Amino acid sequence: MEITEIRLTLRNEDKLKAFANITFDNALVVRGLKIISGNKGLFISMPSKKRPNGTYQDIAHPINTDMRRMMERAVLEAYEKEIKKAGISGNIK
Repeated sequence: MEITEIRLTLRNEDKLKAFANITFDNALVVRGLKIISGNKGLFISMPSKKRPNGTYQDIAHPINTDMRRMMERAVLEAYEKEIKKAGISGNIK
């Protein structure tokens, strides 16, 4: 499976740095990923919905570690390029 497009919407918030939409094989898009600034650097959060009991459940997520790493690496690289293009300092670790 190949990532064919990543679209970012930058945010100016303390923890939330951007929203991302990621397209696979020009055939499937997953919308609503978040780039979050955590204690150990940036990471991606999968799209989720709030349940009636107040907890959140992922709507879409990778099944294995290799896919998660591939997605995270691609999205964070796209984010780094986007903030450089916008002249914003980032905090990728």
